[in-house]
Amino acid sequence: MRLRALLDTDALGLRLLGGEEELDRTVRGVMTTDLRDPSRYLSGGELVLTGLAWHREPADSERFVRILTAAGVAGLAAGEAELGSVPEDLMVACARHRLPLFSVVEDVSFASITEHVVRQVSSERAGDLAAVVDRHRRLMSAGPAGGGLEVVLDLLGSDLDLRAWVLSATGRQIAGSALAGQGPALPAALRARLAGEHLAAVRAGRRWPHRVTAGAGTTYSLFPVGGGGREAPREGHEVRETVLSEWLLVVEADAGDWPEERLDLLQGVTQLIAVERDRRDAARTVRRRLAQEVLELVQAGAPPAEIAARLRVAAPVLLPGLGTAPHWQVVIARVEWSGTEVAGGPVAQALLEEILVDPTAPGPEPSDRIAVAHTGDEAVALVPLPALAGDAPDAEPAVRADALLATVREPLAHGLADDGRLTIGVSAAVLSAEGLRGAVEEARHARRVAAARPGSVCAAGHQELASHVLLLPFVPDDVRRAFTARLLDPLREYDRRHRAELVPTLEAFLAADGSWTRCATRLHLHVNTLRYRVGRIEQLTGRDLSRLEDKLDFFLALRLG
Repeated sequence: MRLRALLDTDALGLRLLGGEEELDRTVRGVMTTDLRDPSRYLSGGELVLTGLAWHREPADSERFVRILTAAGVAGLAAGEAELGSVPEDLMVACARHRLPLFSVVEDVSFASITEHVVRQVSSERAGDLAAVVDRHRRLMSAGPAGGGLEVVLDLLGSDLDLRAWVLSATGRQIAGSALAGQGPALPAALRARLAGEHLAAVRAGRRWPHRVTAGAGTTYSLFPVGGGGREAPREGHEVRETVLSEWLLVVEADAGDWPEERLDLLQGVTQLIAVERDRRDAARTVRRRLAQEVLELVQAGAPPAEIAARLRVAAPVLLPGLGTAPHWQVVIARVEWSGTEVAGGPVAQALLEEILVDPTAPGPEPSDRIAVAHTGDEAVALVPLPALAGDAPDAEPAVRADALLATVREPLAHGLADDGRLTIGVSAAVLSAEGLRGAVEEARHARRVAAARPGSVCAAGHQELASHVLLLPFVPDDVRRAFTARLLDPLREYDRRHRAELVPTLEAFLAADGSWTRCATRLHLHVNTLRYRVGRIEQLTGRDLSRLEDKLDFFLALRLG
C-alpha cells in the first residue's frame, strides 16, 4: 500500500505535516518505537510510529530522522500525547531529509494504525505470493513454446485480472491477452505515446516500471522486455545498440505500490516474452542472408541474370506460394549517434524490419516478407510487391515515404533523443533485376535528401528526385554545362591556384550529410579547418550550405560534372 492511502482513512487520525511529494512511497510494514536508535529493527519500507519519548532536545530530531532515512523507512507518524504537539525541529529535520511526517491525534491508538497497515499489506502479499508460486510454474510450462505470447498474457488476465499488451518500440501491437480484447483496443495514438514514454524513460536511465497516465486517468505500467532485473539502468553504447528494437510489456495498472513479489512475477513474464522475441530474431537469419547476398551482387556489379537468379531464390522464402518473382522496392535507412562509435548498420537493420511492417498488423511475424541487409552505417531492405500486376507504370508502390513514418515518428523521436538521427530513402518499384541497381542508388539519393532536412526522423521518396536526378539527363548539354560551371568553376579555379581542395571538401561534406564531426574525421582535418573551407566555398559561390536547396544544387552539379 502507499502512504497516500493512509490519509484516505479518517479513522486513523493522521494529519500530514510535510513530505506531500513523497506520498507515493510503498509501505511494507509498521513499527512502533521510542528508542533513540531503532535501526537494528528496521529493514526498509516501514511506517514508523513514535510517541516522541526519545526527544530531549532539538538536536535529537536531526539524529533520529537521519537514522530512519538511512534505514529506508517509508514515513514517520508522531503521537501528540507525550508533548502535546509535534516539535518544530522534528518537522524541519523531516523536511531536510524528505521524510514524510504525520501527526497522530491523542485519541487514536498506535495499535489501531498498526492493525490497519498489517491487514492491508498482509492481504496483498498473501494473494501475490500464491500467484507467484502457481503462475510462475504455469508460465514456464505454457510459455511461448506452448502457445505463444497470448498464453502468457491470458494467464495475467485470468489469474491476476491484469489487461496486458506487448508492443514494439514503434508502438505496434505484438500481442494482447484475451482480457485485453474484451474492452476497447489500445488506439494507435495511445500505443505510440506509450512506446515513446518507454523509450524516453530508457534513454533517461530511469528504473522500471515506468508509469504513464493517459486518457480518462487510466494508468499504464511499462516493463522492458528482456531488460534484466531492476538493477542500475543501462547506459551509453549498450542502450543505443538495442533501444530502438526492444519490445515492452504494457499493463493496465499502477505498479507503483506493488509488492516485490508481484514485480518479480512481471519480471519473469518479460523474460518469457524475450524468449519469443529471440526466436523471432533467429527466424530472420535466412531472410537477412538472402538480402545480404543480393546486395553484395548489386554493389559488385554482377550481371543482371545472376541477380535475377538470386531473387528467384528469395521470392519463395519471402512469399510462400507465389508462382513468379515479384516486383521490388528498395528502402535504405541510416541511424547515426553523435559522440559515439555505435555501429549504425545493425541498429538500422532491426529498425527497418519493424518500420516496414503494416502498423495495424498484430503478431511478431509480419516481417517475414521483408529482407534487410546492412553494410557500413546503413541498412538496405528488399521489399517484394506481389500486388503489382503486369508492367503498369502507374502502379502504386507498397511503400511510400510520406506515409512510412506517420505512426512511428513520435516514439522513435523519444528513442533517438537529442543525440540520434534516423533518415530513410525509398525507391520506386522496379520490374526486374536490371533495375535493382538503379533502385538502390535511387533510395540512397532519397535518403540523402531526407538527411538534408531538419528533425531527428526524416524520410524522402523517389518522387522527390524525379524533377532533379531523373530528369536532368534530358536537359540540353549547354544548360547542364552552364549550371555546373556556375557552381563549380570558382572552386576549381581557387583549388588550381591555392591547392585548397575545396571541391573534394564539398564532396565529403555532402557525403557526410552536413555533419561537421564526421566530415572532419573522414578528411583528417580539424573541425575549424573544415569550417574555414566551407566558409570559403560559400563566399566564392554565394551559396549557403546550411540550406537544403543549395545542398541539392551542389550535389547535382557534382553528379553532372
